[in-house]
Amino acid sequence: MRSEVRDLRQQAGLSQAALAGVLGVSRQTINAIETGRYDPSLTLAVRIARHFQRPVEEIFHVDD
Repeated sequence: MRSEVRDLRQQAGLSQAALAGVLGVSRQTINAIETGRYDPSLTLAVRIARHFQRPVEEIFHVDD
């Protein structure tokens, strides 16, 4: 799954650690999502989308 998390995080001026702190996950989790090595749970995907005030579908793209 591809995501726009890195771009959104950078546009917001947040470090991986800062975003992780807001979401209650580890910096490594944010890194893994950004590099496509980890697909977040639905709960985490929704929390990320709410944080950036965007629909989940705008942030996460399922690779067919």
